[in-house]
Amino acid sequence: MSSTDISSPRTTTSADDPTTPLSSPASDLRIATFRLARRMRTQRADDSMSDGQFGVLAALWVHGDHTLGELADRERVSAPSMNRTVNCLQDAGYIGRSADENDGRKVVISLTDAGRAVVDETARRRDAWVESALEDLTAEERDTLARAAEIMGRMAAR
Repeated sequence: MSSTDISSPRTTTSADDPTTPLSSPASDLRIATFRLARRMRTQRADDSMSDGQFGVLAALWVHGDHTLGELADRERVSAPSMNRTVNCLQDAGYIGRSADENDGRKVVISLTDAGRAVVDETARRRDAWVESALEDLTAEERDTLARAAEIMGRMAAR
């Protein structure tokens, strides 16, 4: 393991146990989540899209139309950063902008058919990969992961 490898727990030597891990449940969860997220990213329908760009498409897919400020808040980035992301997605034909029906000063960002297709295909690929991985697990392991998914969802919502 190199000194810059953060995907595995560090070990130290001691008189009692020469390979005592310097990890914790938090580190183990962080590492496993990072590895799983990295593996899931390989299942994206558009390989040229950044994680941030796909996150915006997914947010629009799940939560519906947003203003630029709402998207920036949801994705926890600055408005100028979100504007750059939205511009790239619009140039690619994945999103459109229109005037808000109730307040013409506001611009609403929404998915296009092409944007929906990218999210749908990515979700299909990712679900297929997870389903394949789950087939190798015992029923007890699958039940444990189902409970963990619910808990992790609550953690992510904090």
